[in-house]
Amino acid sequence: MKSSIAAEKSYDFAIRTINLYKYLIERKDERILSRQLLRRGKSIGDNIEKALGAQSIKDFFAKVSISYKEERETHYRIRLLRDTGYLQSDEVDSTLQDCKKLFQIIGSIKKSSENKEKEYTKE
Repeated sequence: MKSSIAAEKSYDFAIRTINLYKYLIERKDERILSRQLLRRGKSIGDNIEKALGAQSIKDFFAKVSISYKEERETHYRIRLLRDTGYLQSDEVDSTLQDCKKLFQIIGSIKKSSENKEKEYTKE
């Protein structure tokens, strides 16, 4: 159940990331951080989808862990864009909130799958 919520939220977040990327390219002429943001923001959902099709618990955990790391990098890059003046707080506050919510969901899945992986490897 949580995985489908993660898939839905990460898809919605990828759309927000793509739109933010287009805004940064078209309106702010920023091409370096925005491209990195696009890759990472999209990768979160890519890896959640891969996790849903995982062939084992270990594979699932690996893909969720990658999504978790990509989420952290995405949050970092959005803050960088805000704190360097490319974006104003009012332009990204809701995106950062969505990022944090997604981070909590993926973190929860990561933790529970890590526990399942540990139990599985004991047997």
